[in-house]
Amino acid sequence: MSTHPTQPEHGDLLPPRANVDGTRRRVWEAALSCFGGRGYHGVSVREIARAAGVQAGSIYAHVASKEQLLAELMVLGHEEHNHLLRQALLETDADPVHQISALVRAHVRLHAAYPLLARVCNREMEALSPANRERVLAVRHDSEQIFQQVIERGARLGVFEAERPWLVVAAIGAMGIRVAEWWEPERGFTVEEVAEEYAEFAVRIVTGKRGRAKPK
Repeated sequence: MSTHPTQPEHGDLLPPRANVDGTRRRVWEAALSCFGGRGYHGVSVREIARAAGVQAGSIYAHVASKEQLLAELMVLGHEEHNHLLRQALLETDADPVHQISALVRAHVRLHAAYPLLARVCNREMEALSPANRERVLAVRHDSEQIFQQVIERGARLGVFEAERPWLVVAAIGAMGIRVAEWWEPERGFTVEEVAEEYAEFAVRIVTGKRGRAKPK
């Protein structure tokens, strides 16, 4: 499979949609590195400022609060994930096997390309205020629905075996989430190889056999 122009690029901490630059970007990247390394509650604003190369007293010119900074990073990560899922569906055909394969490839690519962002998004939900948690969960729920609708349609067509679609979504989703924890180039697998294998794994889950992961 050739590298798709919408594929995330491994190495950047933030996806292009971050749309921040200069000092604010350094603050966002410093916070992401700190949160991803020691967790939200293990990091102070002073440490984020030091990592970003700014004075602690001036950091609030760039962020409203530590919690709001976390929220913006988590919204960014979830929206990027949602965008890649939707783009993947637009660029494949109506075959449910091809659709679930495309979704899984996009899911894996995101977690391999932006592992720190993915880890923070998947670990720090409880650190958010109720209002910010609701913002993030709304995007996450929409992404889950994208998967679930494809699986439900495949089951209606008799292509998939999925009596409990949400559990299938949970299993496939968790499988891809773990990529952010272990994948690195030194493992000997490219992102595309992992994405293809995971797409095949997902097809086996929903069909009970090896499937047609790639469109003909």
